[in-house]
Amino acid sequence: MLIGIDASRAGRALRTGTEGYSLHLIAALLRRSGRYRFRLYFDRVPAADFPLSDHAEVRIIPSPRLWTQLRLAAELLRRRPDVLFVPAHVIPFICPVPAVATIHDVGYLWHRSAYSPTAWILLHLGTLQNARAARRIVVDSQATARDLITHFGVDRSRIHVAYLGAPPVREVSPDPSIAALYGLPSRYLLFVGTLQPRKNLGRLLEAFACLPPSTRSSISLVLAGRPGVGAARLRARAQALGIAERVIWLSYVAEEHKPSLYAGAQALVFPSLYEGFGLPVLEAMAWGTPVIASTSSSLPEVVGEAGLLVDPYDVDALAGSMAHVLEDAALRERLIAAGRARAAQFTWERCAAEVEVALQEAIRG
Repeated sequence: MLIGIDASRAGRALRTGTEGYSLHLIAALLRRSGRYRFRLYFDRVPAADFPLSDHAEVRIIPSPRLWTQLRLAAELLRRRPDVLFVPAHVIPFICPVPAVATIHDVGYLWHRSAYSPTAWILLHLGTLQNARAARRIVVDSQATARDLITHFGVDRSRIHVAYLGAPPVREVSPDPSIAALYGLPSRYLLFVGTLQPRKNLGRLLEAFACLPPSTRSSISLVLAGRPGVGAARLRARAQALGIAERVIWLSYVAEEHKPSLYAGAQALVFPSLYEGFGLPVLEAMAWGTPVIASTSSSLPEVVGEAGLLVDPYDVDALAGSMAHVLEDAALRERLIAAGRARAAQFTWERCAAEVEVALQEAIRG
């Protein structure tokens, strides 16, 4: 079986969530490549750390615009693989072979304000195209599977749930040089993710402001993620709440620095209103950071009983969970141990195995 993969997002040097997903999943598929051959399609020379393989043929087909709809489509017409897998983008409108696509989430339906009108329309059209054209659809969670069935009318038999993999579970100690690089204090609560409305950061700031003064005076809140729509309003909100001096705003954090960032935190606080998966909670558990997350969408699937789950609309409950973790050392140790055990259940090999099943079913029709 010759599997064609749109690897354009995986080849990027700077990766956020979907690019990282694409990279790790493709690497896992290549490691399991005994029965398959691969053809990887790139829109540019891939980054130096891309894991090439003897089982994979690389096709670099650059194009200044419309790469998917023109260059990739033409390549598929000329030299057809048995199946095309699109892990982080959209299936070409002209696709002469069976296709499998990952739809990570449909949170944009509820949080339209997080996107410009053009970005929202393109995202919706891409999701519609993948839901229509894919013979099989890979999703990150049961929550996204339910959304596709409910809002897009996708038949459940076409959907495969393939949970993301965790980074290797290991003991991590904070690196003082990395803490100095980012200006991190000695004690902090951490959020990781794009600063946008569906992350519920306004309520996180309110909950932080509700901590007892004696607690808040010895702790900071670190928000690590690129600014999205509404990020400027968050800074104004922190100022209005009187906590601006205790909030540290980080933008992009290099992947190699993330373990130290998590390890230095008293807890990851992730009160998102909607997630297709929620990779930061898995990273936190793998690297020994207690997790406080919301009860919304996919997060209970990922966290299980290994973290504290709170109603994302209940500011008092969120503040209480934060205070509990900060004040109860025994609870912290229990959450750290449970988190590591939970994270070990999520592997990219399991994810790749489920994707293989989807690819085989797509070929059979």
